[in-house]
Amino acid sequence: MGQYAESQRKNVRILLVGDPGVGKTSLILSLVSEEYPEEVPARAEEITIPANVTPEQVPTNIVDYSSMEQSDETLAAEINKAHVVCIVYAVNDDDTLDRITTHWLPLVRATCNSADGEPDVMRKPIVLVGNKIDTIDYSTIDSVLAIMEDYPEIESCVECSAKTLHNISEMFYYAQKAVLHPTSPLYIMEDQDLTPACKKSLVRIFKICDIDSDNLLNDYELNLFQRRCFNTPLQPQILDEVKAVIQKNVPDGIYNDAVTLKGFLFLHCLFIQRGRNETTWAVLRRFGYNDQLEMCQEYLRPPLKIPPGSSTELSHRGQQFLIALFERYDRDGDGALSPEEHKMLFSTCPAAPWSYSTDIRKSCPTNDAGWVTLHGWLCRWTLLTLLDVVKTLEYLGYLGFSVHENDSQLAAIHVTRERRIDLAKRQSSRSVYKCHVIGPKGSGKTGMCRGFLAEDMAKLVGKEFKTNVVHCINSVQVYGQEKHLILRDIDVRHVLDPLQPQEVNCDVACLVYDASNPRSFEYVARIYIKYYAESKIPVMIVGTKCDLDERRQDYLMQPADFCEKYKLLPPHMFSLKTNKKELYTKLATMAAFPRFQAAWILFYRHRHLRQFGLMTEDPKIWIKAGLGVAAATVLGFIVLRAFGVGGSNSR
Repeated sequence: MGQYAESQRKNVRILLVGDPGVGKTSLILSLVSEEYPEEVPARAEEITIPANVTPEQVPTNIVDYSSMEQSDETLAAEINKAHVVCIVYAVNDDDTLDRITTHWLPLVRATCNSADGEPDVMRKPIVLVGNKIDTIDYSTIDSVLAIMEDYPEIESCVECSAKTLHNISEMFYYAQKAVLHPTSPLYIMEDQDLTPACKKSLVRIFKICDIDSDNLLNDYELNLFQRRCFNTPLQPQILDEVKAVIQKNVPDGIYNDAVTLKGFLFLHCLFIQRGRNETTWAVLRRFGYNDQLEMCQEYLRPPLKIPPGSSTELSHRGQQFLIALFERYDRDGDGALSPEEHKMLFSTCPAAPWSYSTDIRKSCPTNDAGWVTLHGWLCRWTLLTLLDVVKTLEYLGYLGFSVHENDSQLAAIHVTRERRIDLAKRQSSRSVYKCHVIGPKGSGKTGMCRGFLAEDMAKLVGKEFKTNVVHCINSVQVYGQEKHLILRDIDVRHVLDPLQPQEVNCDVACLVYDASNPRSFEYVARIYIKYYAESKIPVMIVGTKCDLDERRQDYLMQPADFCEKYKLLPPHMFSLKTNKKELYTKLATMAAFPRFQAAWILFYRHRHLRQFGLMTEDPKIWIKAGLGVAAATVLGFIVLRAFGVGGSNSR
């Protein structure tokens, strides 16, 4: 992650301007030749200094300007192309010093504003350069400092001499520094304080480094911070000296021998006041900020290659980071995040990735108070990672994954193998499956989805579900392995409305009809024939409200006959009142073994398995289940081999 510790700029372009005769060209030639030129042309050609000979290890272009050879239009173009403008004046000529405020600074401002079209854009950094210091025995710095107070874009000032080479290298170093480590985004000269954007960024960094969330950075946390930003430990003596400086200047900057937020902000303010902008910039860039103090898109969204047919899940490292984050903000240790704890957890982000009041309580497991549990927390992140992995990467960046794990957020993501391989092997390697729940209005599909999250489904009977949340996620056991099943409630406005491809494609489809409504099954049958009869997606048909009298369906075939004709499992009868959840395990099992019906039909027929081969009282049943799948698998391979041999003989 060292790529963010330095500026993302690939080169620095320095433009020298000033009145005729101030020595702009002489300064450039003296730098290059390391001696004063006897003959000076009207303008020096553009010079490129290689990265390996510059203090900041960045290629630098130095551009001269001559009013004798160049037009005002050319000057304006050069100002806009430059990253920093050095305004040169002669220390022995007060007129050239006065022209800084009467001509050059207003010109640079006007040129930049006309190019950007916005009067309040971040201004071009300026360095004021007083040449010919060898001709006088006094300094003009006091006069220049007064100018700096009125023009915050002035990064620094320096007096030098092209003739004696005094401060020549320093002048160009300051110019480089003004581009790579600018002051204006960090500090307000008039207020002698950090800018609001800088404070906001440093507050986020403080919170990320405050591992125990006590609003203090102790010695351990400060050392981790030092290692992450500068790849070196903080020596105990230096640490004590830093604390002493903070204590002297900010009485409440130290508490219980630890640094407070106020002390942390003061420390960076002090760095900038002492001209050590690079220290604060190194910290900001390590935590993903660009030159405008905005989070870098490259930092938030590292490129992730996802082959067609593959999906995205949380890796073990991703899960461990999120577990640690949950436990860190579960202040009362009750195993759930209250709305306030949830808000604090995402205080390092622009906003929470989901609504706590509506989304969380409707999409993942919560406790009786409606607060998200650790299990529900991981479920919700699993859902986000499958549906919008870019957003997961972005929020892991905001939450400091790359800082704590010292690796890109990509380490938190697992890309599964392609679905076609799963189909060929008749077994999925995934741990997260998507099930689309499709049925006519009033069929009870939304209640079935919500029942997946409820401890007692009977409490949902009679409730009216009004929400835009269409996904529910929970975990189930499939042959002893934990899998996550996502139920997507497909909204059907009208029976004749066609389904979109994204509404059809999934790991397993659940077609729901109301067993007590004689006209409900026809829609399900038509959906199956139109979209799934020729597909490779496993399908289960579910009859809801089975606690009511089952009615004969007004269709060519009854549900059981329909399933038998199309070689589907018999309809699964479901009711919220019974509080039986084997349906969800069946769906996950079908998704885990696509196109290998023996793996789930075998268990479907063993009625003594309480949850489709799971959660049985008889420990031997697991052995029977394993042998059953193994036998079915061997039988499948024997049959396939027989067909293969037969095929080769026929040729």
